[in-house]
Amino acid sequence: MSSPVIEIAQALAALPDWRRADDPRPAVARTLRFADFNAAFGFMSRVALKAEVMDHHPEWSNVYDRVEIVLTTHDAEGVTEKDLTLARFIDSIAGAAK
Repeated sequence: MSSPVIEIAQALAALPDWRRADDPRPAVARTLRFADFNAAFGFMSRVALKAEVMDHHPEWSNVYDRVEIVLTTHDAEGVTEKDLTLARFIDSIAGAAK
């Protein structure tokens, strides 16, 4: 059973560094830039460890110093508290991002 869906506007009000994903699905997105590939990959490794513990994994891509992240809860077909929790964690460790 999945968590209740949160309206995108409500989710974005709680996540000021995020935006509505350019995606037909209800999802939130964030782009982060780092000093270099090593910093970006280190950030992704930290997020991956948290995501594994949460059993909630981001959709993301990395090109050199840029990390693109999309969060949505597939089984709920929308944004849930799981996404907000993971986004807050991402925000808390994104201090190295430009």
